Amino acid sequence: MNAKVFGKKAIGAISSIINLIVLTSVVSLIAIAGYALWDSSQLYEAADKSHYEIYRPTAESENRSFKELQALNEDVFGWLTVYGTNIDYPLVQGEDNMTYVNTSAEGKYSLSGAIFLDSANSLDFSDFNHIIYGHHMAKKTMFGEIGDFADKEKFDTHKYGYLFFGEKDHGLEFFAFVHADAYDFTIFNANVDDEFRGEYLENLLSKAIHTRDIGISTSDRIVLLSTCSSDSTNGRDILVARLTDTAFDEPTAPSLPEYHNIDGYVKAFPLLLIAVIILTTLLIIRTLKFLYSSVKSVKNRHINKADKRQ
Repeated sequence: MNAKVFGKKAIGAISSIINLIVLTSVVSLIAIAGYALWDSSQLYEAADKSHYEIYRPTAESENRSFKELQALNEDVFGWLTVYGTNIDYPLVQGEDNMTYVNTSAEGKYSLSGAIFLDSANSLDFSDFNHIIYGHHMAKKTMFGEIGDFADKEKFDTHKYGYLFFGEKDHGLEFFAFVHADAYDFTIFNANVDDEFRGEYLENLLSKAIHTRDIGISTSDRIVLLSTCSSDSTNGRDILVARLTDTAFDEPTAPSLPEYHNIDGYVKAFPLLLIAVIILTTLLIIRTLKFLYSSVKSVKNRHINKADKRQ
């Protein structure tokens, strides 16, 4: 084989190998991206309120499903709903405030955590101030919608919520939206002593972005719904309500907006991956055939030369 022919075959072989390496890398990246999409989809599916709908306490079911959830996790004691939003979840309380940061209301490990009452508060909501925490998540899951109350229209049009505990329905009447620092212990101090109620309430209202005059006083019981803020590193968005013994009827409102998600892409990913794998396999076969042909050709050339010499 002359040098020119051999050079062409060598270049072709190298080109095929490079193509194979590139395509294999692309397949690997697609696989990693696909797994990330699937993992993200699983996370938000587990955090979505629809995951817990079967457990919601209702008069019709006599709380049967809710009791089933309590059987799964004895820390479940209530239910929280903010009317007109996607906030509609079971309520738990752990031994400390880290227990449910990465644990679901079903008692399973979950990055989305659960909606939980401060460990310093009483389960019967007999304290003056109560703090309920939840992760700020995308797609309006968990407490991802609390920050939207910074918008005046949102705050003005969403006035009520629902709180179930002690086998009874209760109401939430929202009167303030506050943005605070996570280390502001003048706010994040659950169950303040009676003599500090006035000071606590005054300080809370002084830091409010929006307020509504409902005649709040130190004789009331208040509930703070707190989550991380997207506006600052240590910021917290807090929706504040007065707790009432009588539940408010859920206002008639348009259907909640549907948020675009990646579920469709996640479902289509397996088909895309199969197609890429088939193409990769064909390219591998083609490359191997080419390499085999090149090696065989070189071998035959050497054999022919050896025969001629003899």
